[in-house]
Amino acid sequence: ELPADASDEEVEKLVWQQLRTCFDPEIPFNIVDLGLVYEVELKHLDDGQREVDIKMTLTAPGCGMGDILVDDVRSKLEMIPTVAEADVELVFDPPWNQHMMSEAARLETGML
Repeated sequence: ELPADASDEEVEKLVWQQLRTCFDPEIPFNIVDLGLVYEVELKHLDDGQREVDIKMTLTAPGCGMGDILVDDVRSKLEMIPTVAEADVELVFDPPWNQHMMSEAARLETGML
């Protein structure tokens, strides 16, 4: 929940919380700890609402779950009050690697 006059910082904090509820279907970690989220940008729309632009990647470019993951991210971000639209772009530069994972995720998967 957010107050009606929530700041961009409050909205962005909630965006990151929501992103942590999105999981790669093939790996039991959220996309933030996996290092799949490259960029989060908030934009103000004319009607006072916000748009959230996300640049993210996949663990492998040929991952067949990409569309499902993008839809999950979009739907969860659009549940946030004041967010009218979430634009999720898949990018593959730089290519993802295990060093982008959080230390906790690397430790848990034995990749540390």
